[in-house]
Amino acid sequence: MLAQRGSVLAIGASRASGHGRKAAVFLRGLGAASRWTMRMRTLFLLLSALAIAADGGRLWAQNAPAGPDLMDMSLEELMEVEIDSVYGASKYKQKVADTPASITIVTADEIKRYGYQTLADVLKDVPGFYVTYDRDYDYVGVRGFGRPGDYNSRILLLVDGHRINDNIDDQAFIGTDLPVDVDLIDRVEVIRGPNSSLYVASALLAVINIVTKTVQEAKGLETSEELASYGAYKSRGTYGREFTNGLRMLLSGTYYNSHGHDSLFFQAFDTPATNNGIAQNDDHGRFDQLFANLSYGDFRLEMVYGSREKQIPTASFGSLFNDPGAYTIDTREYLDLQYDRHFGGDWGVMARVSYDRYPFGFAAAYDLSALGLPSRVINKEVSIGQWWGAEVAVSKKLFDNQTLIFGSEFRDNFQQNQTDYLVQPYMPVLDSRERSTIWGVYGQDEIRLRSNLILDLGLRHDQYSTFGGTTNPRAALIYDLFNETTLKFMYGQSFRAPNDSELYFQVPNPGAQNPLANPNLKPETAKTTELVLEQGFDRNIRLVASGYYYPIRGLISAVNDPASGAIVYENSQRVDLKGLEFTLKRQSNSGLEAGATLSLEDARDVDTGSWLTNSPHALGQANLSVPLFRKRLFASTNLEYVSKRKTLAGDFAGAYLVPNFTLFTRGALKGCEVSASLYNAFNNLYVDPGSVEHVEDVIPEDGRNFRLKLTYHF
Repeated sequence: MLAQRGSVLAIGASRASGHGRKAAVFLRGLGAASRWTMRMRTLFLLLSALAIAADGGRLWAQNAPAGPDLMDMSLEELMEVEIDSVYGASKYKQKVADTPASITIVTADEIKRYGYQTLADVLKDVPGFYVTYDRDYDYVGVRGFGRPGDYNSRILLLVDGHRINDNIDDQAFIGTDLPVDVDLIDRVEVIRGPNSSLYVASALLAVINIVTKTVQEAKGLETSEELASYGAYKSRGTYGREFTNGLRMLLSGTYYNSHGHDSLFFQAFDTPATNNGIAQNDDHGRFDQLFANLSYGDFRLEMVYGSREKQIPTASFGSLFNDPGAYTIDTREYLDLQYDRHFGGDWGVMARVSYDRYPFGFAAAYDLSALGLPSRVINKEVSIGQWWGAEVAVSKKLFDNQTLIFGSEFRDNFQQNQTDYLVQPYMPVLDSRERSTIWGVYGQDEIRLRSNLILDLGLRHDQYSTFGGTTNPRAALIYDLFNETTLKFMYGQSFRAPNDSELYFQVPNPGAQNPLANPNLKPETAKTTELVLEQGFDRNIRLVASGYYYPIRGLISAVNDPASGAIVYENSQRVDLKGLEFTLKRQSNSGLEAGATLSLEDARDVDTGSWLTNSPHALGQANLSVPLFRKRLFASTNLEYVSKRKTLAGDFAGAYLVPNFTLFTRGALKGCEVSASLYNAFNNLYVDPGSVEHVEDVIPEDGRNFRLKLTYHF
């Protein structure tokens, strides 16, 4: 990537100043990557055949099936009850009211009712969250912290407890690059606040745990077809079966393709030499996904494969504008084998071993004629990450008033490769090949001091081969004042380790504006003090109010080295986050659902006192879903309000209010679900702040668009 046109040595500099993103792996050109894709698809087919063959015989000794609980209920049964339990806050199932965190749960039913298409759409309606889109990636901001270009590295994203963040940039995928189809999500658990007492790194601002559907919720064959604006369509096939020998199988495949906008206008390029600022047919995107889950007794094997390709219309990193050759390819794959068993209700053991792979692809064209090279030269950057990990945890319930959990986790990043080169004429720029290990131990103790008073204590120590050790505590006092009133006082500490890009990305012969490696970086740290009040007014109405203070120290930032002028990462910034959040929600057995949230945020640089870029001072969300006919037809709307945000140039991206409408029906025809959604219904023209890699100070977002969806369950 070229930070400055006309300088080969500037390749990668904009990535450094863009807070840790480098482009990588031009996937279609890598034979190893294509071979891996074939292996994953072959494995998917073999799992299917194995599961079908297993119907006539036993693979393992069969245990008695566990009794049904909330997670085993059908979608219709789930509508009749309130989901009030969460796993991701403490690594075991807890009531939301008893968790030492501020929690939001979004269910599969809500995903359907409001027409959410991606995890990013889900997070837009979570209190204190907002999403920025630069027409390549979706970035999530939390409680006023939405640093441009940080690629969600300060959020820990899990799928069924498996870490999704990669081992190169620690990126969490929340858009079309998420490797799991949103239709497979049973619920999303959003745990706000630092949480490194249980999870290694990245849990600086929040933990997001996606819980996928079980065979009971996806039994049989289901197909889904979608048509949407910008020439987009999506097809999915899912098959779930529980065999007579106790084996349970869930298989799913998804394909998506979008032509994108025919033309996009960017004011920063409004000259005749750059097509008057119009990028034509430069917004294409596609992805394909495979998901397999086999479970038997206390064992579960999960396989995930997802690959997304997206054109980049913004001419980011100094590339040529209106050139169709700029795009990224993200591929995320993993195998996860887990054993989870409870003994008599007092003891529990969880063990897992996993293998992950992350190739990422980028290519773009640059004008290097000033160097005597062609006026259109393709630049590629290559990163491939591979790692394996293992975890074991033991829980014990003592005297009906105390729950202990102890665990240990290990991760071996045996491949962390970054390369950069010009294609023709060939010119190498970077070749970094690293590896690292992480080992951690943790413990948590939930003590019920009285029938209405809980003390929760947690502690974790991690040892990194790159910088050493870090220890992070958590404590919470949870007090049930009355039957419907709960008060939580919480303190936590978390960290984000410097990623491989920040530690080792360096251009040869570093000079002005070219990146220098800094292997001496230390972790960022965050501490939080938070007070939460949860008040129930009756069985259907609940109010949650919270106030928080987050001091973040040692924030990793790109600065200029005084000796050489080169860009180098340093632990140089201090940030304070303060705010209040209010959420009022009503759910009734009739199917009526309504809610409203107001978040007031103050995110500042401690040394300068200035507001952070891309940081709104107010967020508002509102939703309403009304059953029009016997819980079979629903009319729903959700609104998102984001106040103005400061841009990198010191200007402001204006405030916006975006309403969406969805009609959703199920059961009108046996086995059939139909939905029609209208997004940004009033065609509001709004923008998001750009990042350092953009010439544009702001990026235009989509206007009015629609989606039609048909799902049929055989």
